[in-house]
Amino acid sequence: MNVLRTLDWSPLLISLKTGIVATIFCFFLGLFAARKTLKLGGKARAVVDGILTLPMVLPPTVAGFFLLLIFSLRRPFGAFLYEQAGIKVVQTWLGCILAASVIAFPLMYRNARAAFEQVDVNLIYAGRTLGMSELEIFWRVIVPTAGPGIASGTILTFARALGEYGATSMLAGNIAGKTGTISQKIATAISQNGDYLTAGIWVIIVMLIAFGIVVLMNLVTGGRNRRRW
Repeated sequence: MNVLRTLDWSPLLISLKTGIVATIFCFFLGLFAARKTLKLGGKARAVVDGILTLPMVLPPTVAGFFLLLIFSLRRPFGAFLYEQAGIKVVQTWLGCILAASVIAFPLMYRNARAAFEQVDVNLIYAGRTLGMSELEIFWRVIVPTAGPGIASGTILTFARALGEYGATSMLAGNIAGKTGTISQKIATAISQNGDYLTAGIWVIIVMLIAFGIVVLMNLVTGGRNRRRW
């Protein structure tokens, strides 16, 4: 009980804020990318899909390496951002958001694309017959119809962003109260202090959050997939 009273709760707050902002970003970008990809031809779609899915299959540290190559102050683009706009990505909370977004984005994209592929094309034709614009058809017909799949992707995206470690450590570092997330706190507690008690408490917290996320996803998607025997 004393450990809970003295526990620094900033990693939880940082992780939650990072997960929420990254999920919002991935949600709109994932829907946009899924919509555009479906309009491409076979070979072009395969190439673009491979690029957009790549962060999901690569080790997170590889993604972190490429992000450092782009946004480090020692690199042209990173230096340009800082000098011209005052934007610093490395060792900032913005770096946490960017790293989490890159790693979690494929989950949103692929779930949205799969959900869009299941939409009855006759609904789209009906919308065009009624004089709806393509943008109206997308938001008022396609997205609601693909709702369960999109919701599932959104929940998984948040879960992945919440627990991101590898790319975040490389890009944002582990600054207490600033960029130190739950995953980094667990690793630091073990590697530097050998504090299994603190690490164990954070592990339990993460497991409870993860369990809640899985239950929520099952509740969101279970209604449509329920079978009666």
